Amino acid sequence: MKPNIETFIGCDANFDDARIVLFGAPFDSTTSYRPGARFGSAAIRHESYGLETYSPYLDRDLEDISVFDSGDIELPMGSAEMALDAISQRTAEILDAGKIPFMLGGEHLVTLGAVREVVKKYPDLHIVHFDAHADLRNDYLGVQLSHACVLRRCHDLIGDGRIHQFGIRSGEQTEFRWSREGHTDMHPFTFDGLSEIVKQMEKEHVPVYFTIDLDVLDPSIFPGTGTPEAGGVSFNQLREALTLVAQHLNIVACDVNELAPMLDPSGSSTAVACKVVRELLLAMSK
Repeated sequence: MKPNIETFIGCDANFDDARIVLFGAPFDSTTSYRPGARFGSAAIRHESYGLETYSPYLDRDLEDISVFDSGDIELPMGSAEMALDAISQRTAEILDAGKIPFMLGGEHLVTLGAVREVVKKYPDLHIVHFDAHADLRNDYLGVQLSHACVLRRCHDLIGDGRIHQFGIRSGEQTEFRWSREGHTDMHPFTFDGLSEIVKQMEKEHVPVYFTIDLDVLDPSIFPGTGTPEAGGVSFNQLREALTLVAQHLNIVACDVNELAPMLDPSGSSTAVACKVVRELLLAMSK
């Protein structure tokens, strides 16, 4: 891989030295409300230079860790399956090199492309999912490859009891009922129960895919997203929760997605996304 010309701030290590490899998946062709998430990964890189590399929350600095930014994949906007295949290929290349893939979306469907490849290497994979939406529909208007179905498609790959969902406050009645039947471990509205789940998973040392849909945040904090949903968490609640997950669990791959930067002309949403990425990178660097 060649380094991207513009990297996320502080993420300019060479590929061989890096433990974590960033890549962007600029895809939003199945967005059901407001499009624009395809521009999220590029905006996060560009606006990251408004941040410091140092986190006073964690007392760690991006300049002291090794992260390689491989840039955005060029994705075909007209084909979800072809886009997912390209994401799987990039994920496989990173995993084969013994490194951790860190994907910047894009709409949430991009997670499926990465999970398809990660579960091949880690068949006992668990998923920790932060989101406003359940994403458990079997189809959306007859389409099974949709951002509204992404966790249902991940369930197809890993089965019952291995998807742990937090912050969920929106979905069809059938999605919540399906989860309560034991298919997923859902903790609606907040991060209540996260510390107990983390303790158990840490004890078992299971491999974890960590996916953060930024609309888990309240739209008063993060309006720049395709499907804003009132009643979300605060930035500090999200930061504390992601730090808990990243510092204690065996994260083998992760993503941050659903920033649509032009939907917040103030730039505040992009700044929030950048800070989430910085904190997650540093929390993962144990």
